Amino acid sequence: MGLLVMILGLILFLGVHTLTTQRALRAKVIGSLGEGGYKIAYTVASVAGLALVTWGFSHYRASGWIDVWNPPTAFKHITVALMLPAVIMVVASYVRGRIYTTLKHPMLTGVKLWAAAHLLANGDLGSIILFGSFLAWAVFDRISLKRRPDAGSPPIPVGGPANDLIAIAVGVVAYLALAFAFHPAVIGVPVVGV
Repeated sequence: MGLLVMILGLILFLGVHTLTTQRALRAKVIGSLGEGGYKIAYTVASVAGLALVTWGFSHYRASGWIDVWNPPTAFKHITVALMLPAVIMVVASYVRGRIYTTLKHPMLTGVKLWAAAHLLANGDLGSIILFGSFLAWAVFDRISLKRRPDAGSPPIPVGGPANDLIAIAVGVVAYLALAFAFHPAVIGVPVVGV
């Protein structure tokens, strides 16, 4: 039951995020709902999808765990190490500097690294579906950006190296908060000292 709910949540969450890549369809939806209606519907669908993913995965972990393979312990350490640059990349998508201009789409790069790292450390079916779905979506979205006629317009203002230092500092703080507080308290899995 939990796995099915998680999959439905992934379809809703990633589906609405995939809508943004389909510019003609997105324009039709905005035309029928209006800009404000579209943003409200997008937000509600995203939050509902994320809630279903969270509840479904939590329920799956508690009652229906299905092992596919056993990752070596070293993979868990590699995942912990890969998460630092992944978090910094996500922050750099908002605090735009040279990291942003070098990667072009640091949010998608961060999501791909986050998902791939978690696929290394988790060998159960639910995790493979969850992280594999996010990885597939991020790859698809990145490819679609190359084909979008409106990609890169209007130009996004980008700061200098100071923004990179801010992105790194905020990223390190966020990484430590995720590792020491969020992951063990919310996910129920300690990542440090395992």
